[in-house]
Amino acid sequence: MMNGKMHDDSNRANAVRRISLYQRGFTLIEVMVVIAILGILAALVVPKIMSRPDEARRIAALQDIKTFSQALKLYRLDNIRYPTQEQGLRALVEKPSLEPVPSNWKEDGYLERLPNDPWGNPYQYLNPGVHGEVDIFSYGTGGPSDHDGTEIGSWQ
Repeated sequence: MMNGKMHDDSNRANAVRRISLYQRGFTLIEVMVVIAILGILAALVVPKIMSRPDEARRIAALQDIKTFSQALKLYRLDNIRYPTQEQGLRALVEKPSLEPVPSNWKEDGYLERLPNDPWGNPYQYLNPGVHGEVDIFSYGTGGPSDHDGTEIGSWQ
């Protein structure tokens, strides 16, 4: 019987040792090392994450500009010319009333609606363009009052 009791005591001792190993806390140095590593990771990752919204807006603007370009090409195929500067991109949604009034304007238009750029400003249209026959562009993050080189255009 003594042998059985010793076996039980050694099992308890092992269990107590295992529990004490699992319940052992972290030292102050271990905690400080983990905090330092997390701080370094945050310093590297946060700027990359924070710059993503602007990149997503830029990509969305380029996609809108490509859509405008395709609609303008269809407009030109039907009407022999692009809308004038005065008619602008609105000519893709509503039949222009300004001269030259297009004779073959599509009844449903060339676009369902005319969206603003991802920064909430209207897209710009130049005819004649500076970079091509016509230019379509967004002022980008700077907006219309700040020509800071962040413009996104059909020439890009």
